[in-house]
Amino acid sequence: MMKVIARCFAALGALLGVSCNANPVRTPPWPAPEVKGIDQDGKAVDFASLYASGPTVVYFYPKADTPGCTAQSCSLRDAYAELTDAGVKVIGVSTDTQEKNKAFKEKYRLPFTLVSDTEGEVMKAFGVKAIPLLGLASRQCFLIEKGEVVWHDAKASTDQQAADIKRVLAERKKGS
Repeated sequence: MMKVIARCFAALGALLGVSCNANPVRTPPWPAPEVKGIDQDGKAVDFASLYASGPTVVYFYPKADTPGCTAQSCSLRDAYAELTDAGVKVIGVSTDTQEKNKAFKEKYRLPFTLVSDTEGEVMKAFGVKAIPLLGLASRQCFLIEKGEVVWHDAKASTDQQAADIKRVLAERKKGS
């Protein structure tokens, strides 16, 4: 019974913006998953093609239009011009339906693609664990360059997600 209660609190915390991660720590770089998904409009998204055209941010969020997920997505929306000026593409992934992701995208004017991973195939390819009892993606973020995951945030921020990515991009630019 205590395990069930603990899982419920972990799931609730993830929905409210507190990270819930059961993944083992993995240190980049590693090959980025070449997976396909479906966006909010029912169009195919080929992740390998995205990687080939430049740096790509792939972020996972538990549920559209919840406080933490909205803060995370709006953080990226607000920094979108700066990220795209740097050549970075942004892709959001959740287990929400296409309809829910489309409404979320429209409501918050999100300028990037949202992938509806209802079967969990994209999550599986990235090694993103589901939140216990709910089956929702745990909040995580990946930066991919030249087909490799070069940064992984296993405890992705909500309102600071874009700031974290910009910091990493600046560090990588400075180091090269």
